[in-house]
Amino acid sequence: MDARDDVGLDATGQPVAVLEAQSDAPERTSTIVMKFGGTSVADAECMKRVALRIVEARRAGSPVVAVVSARGDTTDDLILMAREISTQPPEREMDMLLSAGERISAALVAMAISDLGFQAISLTGSQAGIVTDSVHTRAKILDIRPFRVQDALDAGKIVLVAGFQGVSTVTNDVTTLGRGGSDTTAVAIAAALGARVCEIYTDVDGVYTTDPRMVPTARKLSRVSYEEMLEMAASGAKVLMLRSVEFARRYGVALHVRSSFSNDEGTWIVQEEEHMEQAIVSSVTYALEDAKVTLHRVPDRPGVAARVFTAMAAANINVDMIIQNVSEGGTTDISFTVDEDDIPTTVALLESMREECGFAALEADADMAKVSIVGAGMKSHPGVAARMFEVLAENDINIEMISTSSIKVSCVIRKQHTERAVQALHEAFGLGKDSVERDEVFG
Repeated sequence: MDARDDVGLDATGQPVAVLEAQSDAPERTSTIVMKFGGTSVADAECMKRVALRIVEARRAGSPVVAVVSARGDTTDDLILMAREISTQPPEREMDMLLSAGERISAALVAMAISDLGFQAISLTGSQAGIVTDSVHTRAKILDIRPFRVQDALDAGKIVLVAGFQGVSTVTNDVTTLGRGGSDTTAVAIAAALGARVCEIYTDVDGVYTTDPRMVPTARKLSRVSYEEMLEMAASGAKVLMLRSVEFARRYGVALHVRSSFSNDEGTWIVQEEEHMEQAIVSSVTYALEDAKVTLHRVPDRPGVAARVFTAMAAANINVDMIIQNVSEGGTTDISFTVDEDDIPTTVALLESMREECGFAALEADADMAKVSIVGAGMKSHPGVAARMFEVLAENDINIEMISTSSIKVSCVIRKQHTERAVQALHEAFGLGKDSVERDEVFG
């Protein structure tokens, strides 16, 4: 067997996270990795435009790898097709089905590049060397072995990689990385190749202070730190998948978020530089997919919470905020948030544990939203959280849960108040186009 195909295994036969175990990122090369989202390859004309942009980068002298998403609504259409056949399709078969959309895009863009007179080759995630764990529909990348990609680049070819997918070496099955997984594919390949930049092309021209569709005065930010972008992605900003930013920070990959439909400079996501002054608050984000789960009258004894959240972790249910009330009469309430898509699984799991854990009642509420303010300058400016709470109170918006970090404050509110909360916070922290320029990130 070719040594390049040998994936490291631990004592139990599980693949070792080789890429993540590396202490240093590879030496930087001139390679550019370009990622194009679904709207960028939505139809034939869009694909031809993407092919031309890729060719222009190649003509400029850089080896190019392009990662593509499925066309337009292809993934949603495939999900609907599955549900027409089965009410509970097996996750393995869903991965087989959903991975087809990105493969179609990669092959079609490669054809368009060929028509422009350049050699191109399309590769599936597994052919590109993307090794994952065995968790279907939300797999995590364990290693990138881009030997075939590098061989094609050395031969002067442009490489098209199907995003969002990989292969488990334990089961040899196709896996997918979850929604937005093409971002992670692109950044992981850029890290493995030592690419000088990973360009993320989308239907917006950068990262904004908030959603410009909700707040027309939102400003595009020229530079954002990895830390701020991580908090923004975790708290609802859709422009980048959280795991892609984690990869970029770990391996020092510079990200450039820009529009597929113009040549304008976008937003650079880079390492924070200590000598630059950060904005106190750089953005307001929101998430509409959060749901609150409350366990009522839980016995207040050691180990109960550990049992609950260990079981949820084993079921691959991601928990965000957690609040435990003060104990009264030997019992307490525990509230936490999960993605609303995980509500059925969460409820079924917890109900099966009711007798074991001894809680009296279970309540799930999907009518929730999370609104957050993010800014590296919060670390040295007290009173930011208090001002956020004041603004929400002035607008008669009740806070149901609160979570903080050194550069983020998040509040869970009723979903119907989201737009009013975002607009009020954006104005209160001076983030609009007419605001003083010193408030811009790295300003």
